[in-house]
Amino acid sequence: METTDISSFSLIMAFFMLLYPIILSYLFNLKIIKDSIISVIRMSVQLFIMSLILSYFFQINNIWINIGWIIFMIIFASFRIIQASKLNTKNFIMPVFFALAISNLFVLFYFNYIILRLDNVFEARYFIVIGGMLLGNALTGNIIGISNFYKDIQRNKERYLFYLGNGATVYEAAMPYFRNALISALRPTIASMATIGIVYLPGMMTGQILGGASPQTAIKYQIAIMLAILLTVSLSVTLTIVFTIKSSFDECGIIKENIFKEKQ
Repeated sequence: METTDISSFSLIMAFFMLLYPIILSYLFNLKIIKDSIISVIRMSVQLFIMSLILSYFFQINNIWINIGWIIFMIIFASFRIIQASKLNTKNFIMPVFFALAISNLFVLFYFNYIILRLDNVFEARYFIVIGGMLLGNALTGNIIGISNFYKDIQRNKERYLFYLGNGATVYEAAMPYFRNALISALRPTIASMATIGIVYLPGMMTGQILGGASPQTAIKYQIAIMLAILLTVSLSVTLTIVFTIKSSFDECGIIKENIFKEKQ
């Protein structure tokens, strides 16, 4: 059974679903009309460009091109995390990049080789698509985690300094904030896992069913990918915070003011 295609006319009709949010914004002065339209245009352009790129990758299926694209996505995600967290790019870009690269590539190889048992773990259809899913969730988790970690320490500076003054190391003094950062980063994924199947059908499962796969196969894929996402988010946030601590605190264990783009 093939997936029913969406014609150009039908896609145009889909854009009419944007009318209600626009009218709602106008009536209640929500001021989201401009942002909504720009976001929809950006989403559409980016997805169409991505469809062309993926078609090329699937056709060529070159190992080095596939790896290069994943590395490019990790670099892009690293800059996005730092920008969204309002942190200094110079201090954070390398630690964040290595944290994302290690966590995402480890889980991706484990998923493709151990779980899917692919003969070629670099197969574009799996390597790029699954890698993108893992990285997208890691990006969201890291924005929440790293932002909360450093802003919490800054907001509770007196308490943090009190721990240091009583003989605690940087890691010991930062542990409560590290714990809170992990909880906040993992909470959306855990909440999503708890409602899958009852409240909603997730994208991967829906896509596989629409593509003709049996519900049983789609369910197994979805369970596996959600567990992989949970591991990726938890591992990447942990590594990001650990890797960035060295460049974010001075020799006395005090957080550096220049790690923020602006005063918090």
